[in-house]
This record gives sequence, structure tokens and C-alpha cells, in this order.
Amino acid sequence: MRRNKSFDGKSPLLYLIAVPIGNLKEMTPRALEVISECDLIASEDTRNTKALLSKFNIRKDVVSLREHNEVKASMDLIEKIKSGLKVAYMSDAGYPGISDPGKILVQKAKENGIVVSTISGSCAFINALTSSFLPSNRFYFHGFLNPVENKAKQELEDLKDRKETLIFYESPHRIDKTIMVLYKVLGNREATIARELTKINEEFIEGTLEELTHLDKETLIGEMVVIVSGNKEENKEIDESIILNELNILIESGMSKKDAIKEVSNKLKIAKNRVYDLANSIK
Repeated sequence: MRRNKSFDGKSPLLYLIAVPIGNLKEMTPRALEVISECDLIASEDTRNTKALLSKFNIRKDVVSLREHNEVKASMDLIEKIKSGLKVAYMSDAGYPGISDPGKILVQKAKENGIVVSTISGSCAFINALTSSFLPSNRFYFHGFLNPVENKAKQELEDLKDRKETLIFYESPHRIDKTIMVLYKVLGNREATIARELTKINEEFIEGTLEELTHLDKETLIGEMVVIVSGNKEENKEIDESIILNELNILIESGMSKKDAIKEVSNKLKIAKNRVYDLANSIK
């Protein structure tokens, strides 16, 4: 068991600085104060960090700690902290270690008796979740899905029975593929795309996953948070006979099988693939 107070001066200290995700006015006075007092700043991208510090007229030595050098850079920083330097780590946006480098640094610091204290700030998925219409009392943050589709599908298969609201990060060049994979595996759930958070073009796109698959990719610019409703327990209790009955009623009324599948999926809030498989048994 370890028990350490962050600011009693008995242990060396590493600061983690949460930085704005868009609007620079969200850089807190506390963060600027700590940065000003530090001897050295480590960051995910030194160019971005130097530009940010320049806007607040702060000049500091900045060193790189990113995904590809994280282990070595972490150990170098730990030695500097042990020698008496005051060090802070910043990611490009939001909190270090949340779908960004930084966690290895924290773990190595703890292993070496260094206290870690986080300076609060912006967090994209919290902004998106609290502004979304989806439940926020219980949620599961997954971050980025694997860029390989089959692996992403397997990740989602492992998540699809969770009842909590699901939260993902995605970039603009993959958002269309990700929405389609979410729809294929999770079914036609309620969802939100939140983009350009805290910026002038901040936008929330809310609807079903099926509706979101029809969005024009060219209009989806900037880093995005995708929020999807969790699995509803009652979905598992819907008997196949009920689904077939709903399908038969619609098809016999003249609706195409394709439209009937979509209608039943939306009405019963069940995966479209399940309805499709049953529809194929209707002659």
C-alpha cells in the first residue's frame, strides 16, 4: 500500500496538465501558474505545446514524450525529477493518458516514488456526454476502435451487451467507416456525434446509427466523439415469433421486405441484422 500527499514536499512531484480541446480561453489560471513555475515541460508534440505557451507569453524548455518514445522519454524525465527539476507533462488536447500518451510516464513515476498530480481542464468525452441527450449516470469510455475493421467488430461484440452509454473517439477520415461498423454490430441504437467541441463550429448530430450512416462525410470535420446508447435488457426478451408477426403484418400490407426490416428494427429497438435473418425465413 502507498499513501502520499501530493503537496507536503516530502516526495518529488510530476504534474499532468489538461489543456484546451479547442477554445484556448479554457486554459485555467492554475494550469498557467504551474507551467510558469516548472523547469521543464514534456509534451506529445513540442511544436503544438510551444505555440500554446507562446500565446500566454510563457517560455520554457519543451521535450518530446510521445507514443513512439514513451518508455525512454519517461525514464529520462523521472531522472530529471529525481535530480530536483520541477516537471509537467501536457498532451496536445485534453488530459494526458486519455487516448493519448502519458500513462506509461505515470506508472514509471509511481514505481520510482514520484507523486503525480493532475491539473484539471478540458475533456472531450465529458463535454460531449453531458451535452448529449443520452444517459450520463453510467457510461463506458472506450476511446478509439481498432482501425482494422474485423478487429473493431470484435471489440464491439465484446461491448454490445453493456447497458452503460458507450463513448468512442474518432477522426474525420474514418468516421464514416466507424459509424457503419457500429450500426452493423450494435444495431440501430440512438447515437450522437459531437465535433469541434468548444470551437465556433461546435456541432451535435443526434439520431439513430442508421440515420448517421447517411451523413455526408465531407461535412464531418474535426476530431469527434461518438456516443451510443447502451444495450437495453428488454431487447433480449423479444421472442422471434413477435418479430416475425410484425414483419408479416407490414409485408402483407404492401411494404417491401427491406422497409419492413428497418421499421421493425426501429420499433422493437433490436439489431437490424437479427430482423434481416428472420425476414429471410418468410416466403
